[in-house]
Amino acid sequence: MVLEFLSYQFGVRALIGGLIVAVTCSSIGVFLVLRRLSLVADGLSHVAFGGIAFGLFTGIYPLYTAVVGVVLGALGIHALGKLRVASDAAIAIMFAAGLAIGIILISITQNVAVDVLSFLFGTILGINQTDLYLAAGLGVIVIGILLLFWKEWVGITIDAEFARVSGLPVPALELVFTILTGLTVVVAMRLVGVLLVSSLIVIPASAMIQLKMPFRQTVLSACGVAVFSVVAGLQVSFMYNLAPGGSIVLVTIGFFILAAIMARLFPKIPKKPTGGSWHHQCNQLPGEIR
Repeated sequence: MVLEFLSYQFGVRALIGGLIVAVTCSSIGVFLVLRRLSLVADGLSHVAFGGIAFGLFTGIYPLYTAVVGVVLGALGIHALGKLRVASDAAIAIMFAAGLAIGIILISITQNVAVDVLSFLFGTILGINQTDLYLAAGLGVIVIGILLLFWKEWVGITIDAEFARVSGLPVPALELVFTILTGLTVVVAMRLVGVLLVSSLIVIPASAMIQLKMPFRQTVLSACGVAVFSVVAGLQVSFMYNLAPGGSIVLVTIGFFILAAIMARLFPKIPKKPTGGSWHHQCNQLPGEIR
C-alpha cells in the first residue's frame, strides 16, 4: 500500500508537519549555503537545545522556550560581530553556550530523559496539534518575511558589499535573517531533532546548487527535494521500523549524491553578470548564484 502510514492519525500529522518543515528549511537553506553560513543553523540548533532544557526545567512548553532561545542566540551572534569577533567564532561561542546551559539544566532536572531524547533525535510520528500549530505559525512567518524581502536577500547573497553601498541596511537584514534561521531550526526540531536539524536545511539546498540553475529555480527545486525526502523517509521508516528523522536525512543525502553526479556528467558554464543596479543584477545573474 502506497503511503500506508496515512492510514493512521499520527501519520497524517507527521506528513503535514513534515511538509511544513521541508518547505521552510529548504527555502532558507539556499541562502545560507550560498553565503557559506551553513554552520549558523547547526549553532542555533544547539542554542535551541539550551532553550528546550530551560523549558523542561521550568515546566514551560519546551518549543516556546526554544523560540526565545534562538532569538537570543541570533542577537548574541550579532552582538559578538559588533565586537569584531569573527562570524565562525561567534557561532562557535553561542554553540558552546547553548549546549553548556542545556547540559547544566538537564543535569538538575528530574525525569526528563525521554523528553530530551525526543528533542535530540526527533519524534515526527509523535507530534501533536500544538506542535503542528507552532510549526505552521513559524513557517508562515519565515516564508512570509523571506518573500517580502526577496530581492534584498538575493542582493546580499550575491554581494553583501555591493548591497551595502547601494543603500541596503545590511547589518539589520542579516540580523533578521539569522533570527529567521533560528525560527526555522525550531520548526524542524520535532522532525529530525537537534542533532540532524541543520542537515535538512543544508543538504537539499546543496544538492540543487550543484546543478547551477537560476536562483528561483534552485529554491523551488530544493523545496521539491525536501518534500519528496520527507514523504519517502516517512514511508521507509514506517515499512522497516526505522527512525524517521534519520531516514529522511539519508534520502536527502541520496539526492545530493545524484545531483553531484549529474553536475559532473552535464556541466553548465555560468555567464558573467551584466552591469547595473543590484536589483538588476539580482534578476540577471545566471547559474548557481542567480
